[in-house]
Amino acid sequence: MDEPLPGIELSRYAMRVLGAQPRWRDELADPAPFAAEAMREALREPFADDAALQARLRELRNRVLLRVLARDLSGRADLAEVCGTMSELAALALRASLAHLRCEALAVVGMGKLGGGELNVSSDIDLVFVHPGTVEDDARYEAAARRLIRLLSEVTAEGFVFRVDMRLRPYGSAGPLACSVEFLENYLVAQGREWERYAWLKARVLTGDPALGAQIERTVRPFVFRKYLDYGTLAAMRGLHAEVRREVARRDLAEDVKLGPGGIREIEFVVQALQLIRAGRDPALAVRPTLQALEALAARSVLPRGTADSLAKAYEYLRRLEHRLQYLDDAQRHRLPGDAEDRRRIAAMMGVPSWDALAADLQDVRAKVTAAFEDLFAEKQPAAAPWPEDDRAQAFRASQRYAALPAESKRRLDALVPALHRAAHAAPRPAEAFARGLDLVEAIASRAAYLALLAERPEALERVTRIVSASSWAAQFIARHPLLLDELLDDRLLYAAFDLAGFAAEVDAQLRAAEGDTERRMNALREAHQAQVFRLLAQDLAGLLTVERLADHLSAIADLVLERTLAEAWKDLPRKHRQAPPAFAVIAYGKLGGKELGYASDLDLIFLYEDDAEAAGETYARLAQRFIAWLTSRTSAGILFETDLELRPSGASGLLVSSLAAFERYQERDAWVWEHQALTRARFAAGDRSIGERFEAVRERILKKERDPAALAREIAAMREKMHAAHPNRSQLFDLKHDRGGMIDIEFAVQCLVLGHAARFPDLTRNLGNIALLGIAAGHGLLDPSLAERSREAYREYRRRQHALRLEGAQYARVPAIEVSMHIDAVRTLWAAVLGAAAGDQR
Repeated sequence: MDEPLPGIELSRYAMRVLGAQPRWRDELADPAPFAAEAMREALREPFADDAALQARLRELRNRVLLRVLARDLSGRADLAEVCGTMSELAALALRASLAHLRCEALAVVGMGKLGGGELNVSSDIDLVFVHPGTVEDDARYEAAARRLIRLLSEVTAEGFVFRVDMRLRPYGSAGPLACSVEFLENYLVAQGREWERYAWLKARVLTGDPALGAQIERTVRPFVFRKYLDYGTLAAMRGLHAEVRREVARRDLAEDVKLGPGGIREIEFVVQALQLIRAGRDPALAVRPTLQALEALAARSVLPRGTADSLAKAYEYLRRLEHRLQYLDDAQRHRLPGDAEDRRRIAAMMGVPSWDALAADLQDVRAKVTAAFEDLFAEKQPAAAPWPEDDRAQAFRASQRYAALPAESKRRLDALVPALHRAAHAAPRPAEAFARGLDLVEAIASRAAYLALLAERPEALERVTRIVSASSWAAQFIARHPLLLDELLDDRLLYAAFDLAGFAAEVDAQLRAAEGDTERRMNALREAHQAQVFRLLAQDLAGLLTVERLADHLSAIADLVLERTLAEAWKDLPRKHRQAPPAFAVIAYGKLGGKELGYASDLDLIFLYEDDAEAAGETYARLAQRFIAWLTSRTSAGILFETDLELRPSGASGLLVSSLAAFERYQERDAWVWEHQALTRARFAAGDRSIGERFEAVRERILKKERDPAALAREIAAMREKMHAAHPNRSQLFDLKHDRGGMIDIEFAVQCLVLGHAARFPDLTRNLGNIALLGIAAGHGLLDPSLAERSREAYREYRRRQHALRLEGAQYARVPAIEVSMHIDAVRTLWAAVLGAAAGDQR
């Protein structure tokens, strides 16, 4: 007979079981992992009565635990295998028991380590029972639940299967043993406490109908993970952990590897606190196993990589030590032994020469855990100081609004406003920084989570002060969307180079996480878009982006958001005549079409389709309506974009969507010159790319038509006069966009060059922007190169100044004419060269 692997003799439990079941020794000579299929096979046969099933479960549990113990102590199994095997055994035992009881409809929710697939080798299993009925069905399911608990936890001479703890159910020991989903939801909404969010974070439905399991997940998720950054969690977790530490001191648990200082519980507190704060916004963080969560937190830069790796090593060490304490006697033990013989056994199982060596290793591990824990949970908000002697600040403090705030919010404000005043004085423009910062604080005063974020993270307060000092538009943007405060927590992310593929992956992950919930998906698109725009805004204010590069990025973001929005709108559209992707394209005009999008630009759009089905027109009209609603509806996260659909064929009186053939006929026969001007800045943005390619062919053909130069110039000049009359400037300042010699003159001159000469020079039809097209025109001899360059520089400078004024919240982009007189002269010369003589322009 082969001898078991060395190390097993250190476990009194193992030697006792092998003494009673010597035939099992052969299984331990060179043990393979205990496969889930083998466990299922052992539990597959019908059982005559509860006692027969109970005996089989106990036998299986002992065999599995012996195998796990042997592989662990011989170095063959890592922590994931040990915990995973025990968790799988518990899940299979629950399913087999419910099948035996003919109560498969009952959903058993595994909490804590069972939910996370991290069950230790001699653990309780924390359960909650949820049934698919109503409160009237509680008694029937409770009877089955009691039998299930007895099957698993009853202790006999052969041992037990699993100890069962039901105290995490709604209302604890005073609540029903099994409850309906409606009861659970009502409890979580009305009675759920902060510590229960922590308890439900790892919850996993192990049995029952998958639809019921999905319903439970949908019920629990918004309770655990809030839609906003929940930095208020830190204060609650501090209080909860303070209670735990008082209990540790009272019960003298300093030698407890789970509850003691620097123990397993503190690692879990760090991980779960960060998950509770952030996973509502970032679904990638909502993972159950602790080690996977640590990796996700590091990957998303929520925890420094070094800290996450240190905590992961500490967690593995402490869990291995915990298991060895439990291998001694198959007892739920976490306290270090005082007995010399037990210490010898534990040290040997840990592979160290002595207890002193183990104690030194453990002290080092605990010190690292404690340091990480205290770094996160230490009070970081500034101490309260006198409010600044500022009229607005004092008025806010004396207001009814301040008086009505909860005490905790007042406490945070009493620390935050003086800290804001200090941060503002370090900003380049202190007065503006404090005034705008105070506007923001007033806007979020009733939203405790955002006050908590700024109070808990002083670096976020410093960054937001710097940003609002630089731009009143930025201050208003943050006040409208305070979720953006999250973006201020890490300079590396805030100032990272724009990554369209990374943004796409982020959007897709958010949409997957919100699947089945229309409002959540709409908010996911809005929040992801706002966050990416805010990152660009921070880089813009820091001088890291040119206006042209910024517009390219904003346009690329808009294209991607339009693409994802169209897909979501089509997914939800009822009564579709086809299930394949729609033969439908979104065409962008104006600022988006020319890739000159600004932060607050409307989107000029038209919709084309190419589909011969009889129902196509009606289907795509409904799709366009739904698509527009997704873009423009105001949800709790705001809107995506304002849209303008006036450029479609026949304008406001025309159909919302056009077939490609109808669009081509309209452009050939009925379109006005100004509509062909608009076509110079049009391009495919989202949808069916083949339609986009055919649109581009139509566009190029229209732009290359032969036109009478004089008639063209008169038409364009007449339209320019109408626009000028519609935007009167009664100030003494020069309007960069609308006044003569401004941006619109450049744009109209370029459009005249395109429409007048693309028949001879097809490269003028390329949608490259006004600056590039001026260079192309000069290259073809249509403009004096010097004039073209001066006009290009004028357009750049006008855009730069317009952008700077908008960041300061200016209603109009107007400056003293003397500051741009050289550019005005260049543009007027350009207008005269391109349109003046032919149009009879007398400017």
